[in-house]
Amino acid sequence: MHFVSLPIEILRTRPALVFWLAALAQALLWILVPSLFYATPPGELAELLSVSRYFGRLITVVPPLAYLLADIAFQLAGAFGVYTLSQLCILVTLWAVFTLGRATVGDRHAALATLLMTGVYFMTVPTPDFSPAILALPLWALALLHFWRAAGENRTLYWLALAADLTLLLLTTYLATFLIGLLVLFALLHPQCRARLNTAGAAAAAIIVLFMLIPHAVWIKDSGIAALPPLPNLRSADLIEKNLLSLGRILGLLLVGHAGLAVMILIAGSALRSPRAEAALIERAPVSDFAASFIYYFALVPVLLLVTAAVITGYAGPISYGPVVILSGLAGVLAAGDAIAIYRQRTTVFTWFAFLLAPPVIAVMTAMLLPWTAVTDPRVAQPSAEMGRFFTENFERRTGRTLEIVAGDPALTSLIAVGAASRPFVFGDGKPGQPQLLSQDELFEKGGIVVWRATDSAGTPPIDIRTRFPELVPEIPRVFERRVEGRLPQLRIGWAMIRPKSQTLPQSPAAPAKVQ
Repeated sequence: MHFVSLPIEILRTRPALVFWLAALAQALLWILVPSLFYATPPGELAELLSVSRYFGRLITVVPPLAYLLADIAFQLAGAFGVYTLSQLCILVTLWAVFTLGRATVGDRHAALATLLMTGVYFMTVPTPDFSPAILALPLWALALLHFWRAAGENRTLYWLALAADLTLLLLTTYLATFLIGLLVLFALLHPQCRARLNTAGAAAAAIIVLFMLIPHAVWIKDSGIAALPPLPNLRSADLIEKNLLSLGRILGLLLVGHAGLAVMILIAGSALRSPRAEAALIERAPVSDFAASFIYYFALVPVLLLVTAAVITGYAGPISYGPVVILSGLAGVLAAGDAIAIYRQRTTVFTWFAFLLAPPVIAVMTAMLLPWTAVTDPRVAQPSAEMGRFFTENFERRTGRTLEIVAGDPALTSLIAVGAASRPFVFGDGKPGQPQLLSQDELFEKGGIVVWRATDSAGTPPIDIRTRFPELVPEIPRVFERRVEGRLPQLRIGWAMIRPKSQTLPQSPAAPAKVQ
């Protein structure tokens, strides 16, 4: 009689229950960890929240949907609301993948595929940092599900659902045109899809998406995204060397990002098993050729094309890998065959829990222990609320007006904008390729606060700030206490106030500053 551990037996008998327990546990962990242990939003979330304040202006320069939703969530429930929004995106993504899996590889293997996604870095660690890439995950997953319903199951109404998904995707990320191109390419290449394109639903979906491509093309044009270099340049030795380095970096990131998935497959599989080892079988009905083609295509081709495009163009910036790897788990269980044998059942279950719990535990330890190394200043420990309150109160007391604009060091201005109750606008640093959503005339008309990292007790502004604001009069720098100080140097912020243009009253003394 074969031994089957309880978790594996539940997976075989109640796959939907296993999916919901795993997905909800992951979402809850990544809501609680940043809410309880981060003093300020992680990653680039503070920048996104500060920019989301400009929604009326953003809509003309970038796909605005992620900024709008982040702003609404932040106004309703602060940072907790944004963390919750981010995990709802992950939850919907996993649900869509699970539902697609049930329709193609069966309930058990669909649940197993979503469990394997715990080992994919792009679906776990970066998720509290809400961004257009995070919002693109559920929209692309739903698009794949609805495309399968329409083209794979010939359910015509789902063409309209697909059109809605792609419309929202176009309002979210520059990657949308690439993903839509993948759908079109698959539909044209596969005979079964081509036969189902000649319907009113498919035609209506195409018209809707084509209409939405117009503003998206304008956003791409204004974004400054690098175009393909001239073909003769592609043969240059310098560019070839640069592209090879880019290829190595991208492939390395993808391999590391899937390391957890590979480890779980290795532990559960037969590669390292002993001759007498027994296995629990998780079986499924045979998968159709069309379903297999669909899964392999959308699991492998997007990654290959995205890597190829990045290497050819020499693009060295950040790439949103999340949307193109959401079918990694499904592709893994499909390749494993109709009967998946799980060896070392207890070790496999333990490993899955380790991949579920380790990332949030490491995130907490990093926030708590990294300051004691004095190597780097973790941003999540910086007191954005105290910074926002101090500068807001000083500006309001001196001018009698609400603080509407902060300028200076971009890393500090975004934290103040998020921490201040008035949620001031951020005056950009004028770097090429970044849209300037506020003019200097508006800054001097409404007044504001200029901030920088002070390197001396006098609070001398750095050269770039002195150049941009030559008439600035520095105030006594303010020292803020981090949640965990450790061995880090003091967080001393230099600052100055730009009085509103119509303001004629003399300046009153600043609030007592903590100087050390």
